[in-house]
Amino acid sequence: MGTPERVLDHRPPVAPAATVQVEIVIPVRNEERDLGPSVRRLHDYLRERFPFTARITIADNDSTDATWSVAVALARELDLVRAVRLDQPGRGRALRSVWSASDAEVVAYMDVDLSTDLNALLPLVAPLLSGHSDVAIGTRLAPGARVIRGPRREVISRCYNLLLHATLRVGFSDAQCGFKAIRADRARPLLARTEDPGWFFDTELLVLAERAGLRIHEVPVDWTDDADSRVDVISAALADLRGIVRLGGGRQPGRFVGVGAGCTVAYLLLYLALRTAMPAQAANAVSLLVTAVANTTVNRRFTFGVRGRRHAIRHQVRGLLAFGAGLLLTSGALAALHAVSGRPARGAEVAALAGANLLATIVRFALYRSWVFRARVTPPAVITLVQPNGSAR
Repeated sequence: MGTPERVLDHRPPVAPAATVQVEIVIPVRNEERDLGPSVRRLHDYLRERFPFTARITIADNDSTDATWSVAVALARELDLVRAVRLDQPGRGRALRSVWSASDAEVVAYMDVDLSTDLNALLPLVAPLLSGHSDVAIGTRLAPGARVIRGPRREVISRCYNLLLHATLRVGFSDAQCGFKAIRADRARPLLARTEDPGWFFDTELLVLAERAGLRIHEVPVDWTDDADSRVDVISAALADLRGIVRLGGGRQPGRFVGVGAGCTVAYLLLYLALRTAMPAQAANAVSLLVTAVANTTVNRRFTFGVRGRRHAIRHQVRGLLAFGAGLLLTSGALAALHAVSGRPARGAEVAALAGANLLATIVRFALYRSWVFRARVTPPAVITLVQPNGSAR
């Protein structure tokens, strides 16, 4: 987790006597322009429309502009605001530091641009305060959400969440929406296990929460894209990919790619050997059938960890059906090549087949994960929690 950061804490002149129910953290870095208007807007909402006691904590993570001065001024001016400064950057680092030390029942955070409509705050935290749920997230990808953003951000967000479902098999719909809350008692053990100091922190915390069996409540939100977002999409995407691999999401796809590469080489070599005695389509079908059986067998054991003879025949039949998609793609590629060239060279046929087989491999992996080797879902265990007073629920 690196070198411990130094923290400066500026509290209001008079601290509230009672423990607040909700602490809302706004992590900021170089946000001197937006910080004041956003915090005042949130403060007014909490004062006028929010039924629970709340605190706003501005978590400045190593700003180099006037953000910290603005934060201190807001903490002096507004009674529900305090300011914390860390000497190292990173949204995840800031949230982990503040949430770990919080005395609130529920800890939450939202982005400083307030892209999410504040009317979603009460539906976000109410199930946590009532004990109905453990974690709550805003989602832009569930029915009922209303989102205004450009096609680029839309495609990136949807592709990222599809990647999470494919690699880590998560159940939540939107990992990146900057609008989340968690019960403090559930957060502390999870925070101790998180490692990412940056943008992947959200995803890591949610994955750990889901693996721990915590109940995750999703709130469809009204969300408007901030055109002045300072997020470096490329570096954030690379950090996200590294995080996914660290959480185990890269192991299975990596093994599948290794098996697929070996089978692709065998498929092409077998095709070239059979092509001297067969037409192109026949050689392709036989080569694909032979390597399909081998591919399913190896992936069953090596990639998906299925051992024993149980369901082996069913897996092979489903595997052959999955390879039917590959046959359609490769046969189509050959047909298109022959329609264009008439008598294409062997090298052109191999290139067309290699490209089509790459696409077919992606399709097969999705089918293997979702259908061929899908494990039967076991109902979650019932967990009894003993409260400090001895009562259980």
